[in-house]
Amino acid sequence: MPSSSSRSASYKWIALSNTTLGILMASINGTILIIALPVVFQGIQVDPLNGGQTSLLLWVLLGFNVATTVLLVTFGRLSDMYGRVRLYNLGFLIFTIGSVLLSLTWGKGLNGEIQLIVFRIVQGIGGAFLFSNSAAILTDAFPGNQRGLALGLNQIAGIGGGVIGLVVGGLLAASGHWRWVFLVNVPIGIAGTIWAYVALKELTTRPKKQKIDIWGNLTLAGGITILMLGLTYGIMPYGNHAMGWTNPWVLAGLIGGVVLLGIFCWVETLVEDPMFHLHLFRIRAFTFGNLSSFFSALARGGLQFMLIIWLQGIWLPLHGVSYTDTPLQAGIDTLPQMVGFLVAGPISGYLSDRFGARLFATGGMVLSAIGFLLLLTLPFNFTYWPFAIYLFIIGCGMGLFASPNSAAIMNSVPARYRGVASGMRATFMNAGQMMSMGIFFSIVISGLAAHLPHALTVGLSGMGVPAQFVAAFSKLPPTAALFAALLGYNPMQHLIPAQILHLLSPHNASVLVGTRFFPQLIGPPFMHGLADAFWISFGLSVAAALASLLRGKHFVLEEEDQAPAQVPADTLRQLQVVGLLAAWHARQGASPQASELDRQRLHRALSLLRTVAAEKAKQQPQEQSLGS
Repeated sequence: MPSSSSRSASYKWIALSNTTLGILMASINGTILIIALPVVFQGIQVDPLNGGQTSLLLWVLLGFNVATTVLLVTFGRLSDMYGRVRLYNLGFLIFTIGSVLLSLTWGKGLNGEIQLIVFRIVQGIGGAFLFSNSAAILTDAFPGNQRGLALGLNQIAGIGGGVIGLVVGGLLAASGHWRWVFLVNVPIGIAGTIWAYVALKELTTRPKKQKIDIWGNLTLAGGITILMLGLTYGIMPYGNHAMGWTNPWVLAGLIGGVVLLGIFCWVETLVEDPMFHLHLFRIRAFTFGNLSSFFSALARGGLQFMLIIWLQGIWLPLHGVSYTDTPLQAGIDTLPQMVGFLVAGPISGYLSDRFGARLFATGGMVLSAIGFLLLLTLPFNFTYWPFAIYLFIIGCGMGLFASPNSAAIMNSVPARYRGVASGMRATFMNAGQMMSMGIFFSIVISGLAAHLPHALTVGLSGMGVPAQFVAAFSKLPPTAALFAALLGYNPMQHLIPAQILHLLSPHNASVLVGTRFFPQLIGPPFMHGLADAFWISFGLSVAAALASLLRGKHFVLEEEDQAPAQVPADTLRQLQVVGLLAAWHARQGASPQASELDRQRLHRALSLLRTVAAEKAKQQPQEQSLGS
């Protein structure tokens, strides 16, 4: 465990700056591809709307997050065994190697897409090392009265980096050179790897003779992976259905994933050295902090994706922005959310160190819930400034919540469990974000499936397209329409043959394949589903606020001020019995005529009893604090 002397004034800021750089780099990477997908797919010569490749497109996007989520707790446990700094440094190196491989992708078409997925998973492995250890390294380096500020700045890098990634992705997409989307991480990764190796140091003593929980690792990784496969293919068309929730393989994946995760929880109660320390959930602040974080991630995880589709595929084309310029402009238009987070995050982190996390974290989620309600008032072709203000409100809410909540979680656990606790915290957050993507997609696609066919029929008939062709075009899969909006494709140009366009008037043919027709057509059906998603985000934000409210009073577990190891209660009782028996046998030492030997025996017995009583008195307040 870290001592006060090991927390030098200079080292803690070195640890903060390096871990913040690592989290910033990994978080930017998580969203940079959303914006830059059109130029990347053009570069590897892939049309994701052909040949049933939509699921591969999803895995290009989600491969990084899936790998990170699956490995977070495993790597957190390994860091407690082999050193947090050592594995954090390894994460920087692996992430950089993955970035280099992505920039060198040599395949075209389907092969290129598969290579992107594999290399994104390599990046995700490095990201898991970074995410699982950064909070633990900071908690070791900073004293309890400064952890809120430190973790707050680190959280700003984590969530703010996701928004920065949208802008950077837009800038790189505008250049037309898709390899720069991945190369931008390489100089940062090389510098961070060298800096971390030279500057960071271990502050905790690692427990000896710990074992790797093989069955826990296998069941957790298998459960999350199978569950994510089920969620991914659940939003794909199946047979005559707009989505795949009736697909037997999807149902098997969802049920099998849940069963494996249940087996994982059972396994963790049996093994000697579990990777997922379930006993930590006896700590009230840890349990409700993670529950609140999970609900928060569910509420906002899919939001960024839907906002980009809304802006890039619908709103910006309606306002005359060409599809080549929409990625950069969409990133710029989401900046108010990052500004709100940057304003609120450091302030709430600093104040929560003094006044506790409950007020700020709960207030932040209430503010986010209000922001989601305000987004419900906007039409699909909105005025920008209300949209920007509502995003700023949501950003402020998330900023108020993130750092106090993370600090409260990490402050509540003993030092020897900080690595695995950091991994558990990040797993809940990442799993919530991943599930949120599936929830948001499902809801929006349901809205499109219910309203898009009618909108296509009315719109195409109004342009004079023959009825027999209108019936065929109105069956455009809603998933294809959604990804067309995301990627800047115009399905009208893609689907309507030239011979049909020749049957129309020049004006109607021009309008039909123009930049405004499809966004105008898909906008109302898209908003039906998005409104339902905003309502669900509102409810989840309220649930996160309630969980935060139940976290208990401000509490910081400072083990460095206690004995190196707490004496078990059974041992204390045995020592007390030994002390009483020794005092009874040495009772003659209390007599004035007692020999020196008898006096010494009585003195040792009474000293043992006093030590036992002092240890019991010391442990009792701590146990009460952990439960409050």
